Amino acid sequence: MLPELNGLSILKRLRETGNKTHILILTAKDSIEDRVKGLEQGADDYLVKPFAMEELIARVKTLIRRSYNTKSSNLEIGNLVIDTARRLVSLGEKEIELPPREYALLEYLALHKNRVVSRTEIEEHIYNDEANLMSNVIDSAICTIRKKIDKPGTSSFIETRRGMGYMLQGNQG
Repeated sequence: MLPELNGLSILKRLRETGNKTHILILTAKDSIEDRVKGLEQGADDYLVKPFAMEELIARVKTLIRRSYNTKSSNLEIGNLVIDTARRLVSLGEKEIELPPREYALLEYLALHKNRVVSRTEIEEHIYNDEANLMSNVIDSAICTIRKKIDKPGTSSFIETRRGMGYMLQGNQG
């Protein structure tokens, strides 16, 4: 029902070219036949309008978890737990308060655990066009997060790789 295009044809072409992007079909077509056809053409999920925004968000989060091969909404790094469903962070039994941007940054690093994430990648995924490439907004946020999640006398969960970016390590010692 796209103007001048057929969504299922686009989906089929994407899959035929090897594109593995997760696709969630949002449509008014609600017959079983339509749903089956959409899923058989390669959609990862199918949601019929009208729908509750909470359901859409839950389905998108499920697709994101699939992208990172995880079934749980919890990302665990040592005793640091990031609950992506409730957007909460805890260290052991202690809940850590993080404003939305700090939470998004920590979650992004956790989703890429044990991999260096460049400042540019962080800016593109967390800050969009709001961060000036020459500013220290990311460095400042990393510093603030470290103060909240690291125990005194131990190495940081977040390692700085000079000239490359940051890496959330799988264990803190």
